[in-house]
Amino acid sequence: MDIDGRKLSKKIKDQIKIKVEKLEKKPGLAVVLVGENSASQVYVRNKERACQKVGYYSRKINLPVETTQEELLNLIEELNNDELIHGILVQLPLPNHIDSEKIILTIDPKKDVDGFHALNMGNLLIGKKTIIPCTPKGIIELIKSTGIEISGKNAVVIGRSNIVGKPISLLLMKNNATITICHSKTLDLKKHCLNADIIVAAIGKPNFVTEDMVKKGCVVIDVGINRLDDGSLSGDVDYINVKNNSSYITPVPGGVGPMTIAMLMQNTLECYKEIEKLE
Repeated sequence: MDIDGRKLSKKIKDQIKIKVEKLEKKPGLAVVLVGENSASQVYVRNKERACQKVGYYSRKINLPVETTQEELLNLIEELNNDELIHGILVQLPLPNHIDSEKIILTIDPKKDVDGFHALNMGNLLIGKKTIIPCTPKGIIELIKSTGIEISGKNAVVIGRSNIVGKPISLLLMKNNATITICHSKTLDLKKHCLNADIIVAAIGKPNFVTEDMVKKGCVVIDVGINRLDDGSLSGDVDYINVKNNSSYITPVPGGVGPMTIAMLMQNTLECYKEIEKLE
């Protein structure tokens, strides 16, 4: 059965909109885009639409690809000190001449709606309350929406990125799952996957997870979004065939993607409450 990320995302955004209507001051989100990356432009437009939907103050800042690292750092410092802005998101990837890590570390941790700052990632690691990265946070919500208990389950995460693989592993463990993290150097990946009650695929390889890797009744979360030669989109999972074995599976598109945006809206509201000192 499909897990409908669009439907769940809409429900969450509708709930946020109701909360925002009761606030005297609007939460503000600044999204910074450097260069002309077409995929990034689509993501930024989607974030802007979501802000309009929930009633946030939205500021989109488009910078030319030749923008220097110093210019970007200065902009972030301005946004850190801007009382209208409660969340700052710098769209990745950045041009090669800009150090992404330095940029992320310059964002005020209280306004780090992506949850990528080392302080927020460290708090996640030690189990302290923090801003949780949007995609992993959305994955947990998708799994919980099925009614399946995460506690006690064997979960395999394919991919070890800082954006998805590592944080989703920590969140699954926080929910009392037993975690196996697999990657390009893992031996006998199929064996690990066949032992999994939950599989999270986040490696960026189209149709990588096949039917023979998934046991009957497994919950499959497909984080990948890959553009094929014919222009169509594919996840990291062979959806058509794996669907036969899984109890629940996220489609691509319409699964994890919409939830990432919804969690961004949720994180912005949480940052707003922290900064404005609201309950």
